[in-house]
Amino acid sequence: MPLSSANHSYPGLSEAFSAALQSDAWIPFGSSLWGWFLSMLLLARAFDLLSTWIATPNLAFEGNPLMRRLGWRIGLPLNLAFVLIAACWPMLTISLTTTSLLVSARNLQSAWLIRSHGQAAYRRWMSERLAAGSRLLAWACFLGEAAMFASIGVALMWVSRWQLLPFSIGLGILVYAGAVAMFMTLSIWRR
Repeated sequence: MPLSSANHSYPGLSEAFSAALQSDAWIPFGSSLWGWFLSMLLLARAFDLLSTWIATPNLAFEGNPLMRRLGWRIGLPLNLAFVLIAACWPMLTISLTTTSLLVSARNLQSAWLIRSHGQAAYRRWMSERLAAGSRLLAWACFLGEAAMFASIGVALMWVSRWQLLPFSIGLGILVYAGAVAMFMTLSIWRR
């Protein structure tokens, strides 16, 4: 059953918002509905960026090499431009919101440790831990974590019966799992 034919109502939401969650139609740029999706995505991206800044103000530990290379000065305006466009597509907005919130939680999990050690000392400490242990074991553990998240995302997508909201959340979880697997692999082998 295609995403646009989902037939489920969401009590308590406005009719327009509920209709947007039942179809995968593009939302007109600048409309009030677009504003709701934009607000949701802006808040999630702000959490992601704030948690990144808390953990690594100079982006030394940023997992995404493109964002690390662009830096804050170029990365922030590009993020904003992307969010303005992405808010026109409900499935992309919901999945990106999910991914961004999961990335924020992961960033905050380590942020206090990075800040308490200092970025250079934390990097040395992590490198020493990797050198003292098995790099393969560390990599397998990160892949295992990604696989657990991926299984939740796939299961949610599978049981969603193509309903936009649960399908998009499942997709966001799956994208997060892929990002963890890819960026942690890059990080471990770069060290």
